[in-house]
Amino acid sequence: MSLWIKICANTSLGDALLAVEAGADAVGFVFAPSPRRVTAAEVALIAPRLPAAVEKIGVFVDASLEEIASTVEACGLTGVQLHFNAEPALPSRLHERLGPGVRILRVVHFDAERAAEHAAGIVAEARNPHVDAILVDSRTAMAAGGTGVAFDWEVARKTLFQQERTPSQGEKICKFIAAGGLNPANVAEAISALRPWGVDAVSGVEAAPGRKDPAKVRELIRRARSGNPAS
Repeated sequence: MSLWIKICANTSLGDALLAVEAGADAVGFVFAPSPRRVTAAEVALIAPRLPAAVEKIGVFVDASLEEIASTVEACGLTGVQLHFNAEPALPSRLHERLGPGVRILRVVHFDAERAAEHAAGIVAEARNPHVDAILVDSRTAMAAGGTGVAFDWEVARKTLFQQERTPSQGEKICKFIAAGGLNPANVAEAISALRPWGVDAVSGVEAAPGRKDPAKVRELIRRARSGNPAS
């Protein structure tokens, strides 16, 4: 299967179309306090003008089932990214409300010092039938996402990402998405180290928070697809 690529935190139709034209599989919209925040009304004008085959993912932090579901329905989104420690039943309740075709992504913030301690829990969550993939991100004291900071790929590979390819018989294959500090200069290295199911980029393809840099978007996707590191 080819690498899944999401360009997140789009704030305009132009930026979302740029990602699509560059070859992204999915575009993301942040419905949470952030310099990249958008409203449901704004996205409801953007999403219908994007190709049907492109996934439209809403990013939510500390949101209720009703808030998430109503936003998905109003905007015509195809997926939900839970960027918080939601109740365990929320993914199944979202599928019950929105249908099984809505992609559910859970976010975990990778801590190299605690990796071995909580890897088993992350893998168990990845095998939840109502969770389509786990997005592994970094975190700083100031931000829960879009940090521009990479996590420790070597530790993550050994403790977490290798689990994607080693399920026991009858178990669901874990899908992990690498995020956190990815940019055109390092995305090929991250893919080589982690062999993720997908990648997600925000700050590494921006000219400023909430505004994409066309050259960076195109170059990150090109290098992610080709595996060519920066020269």
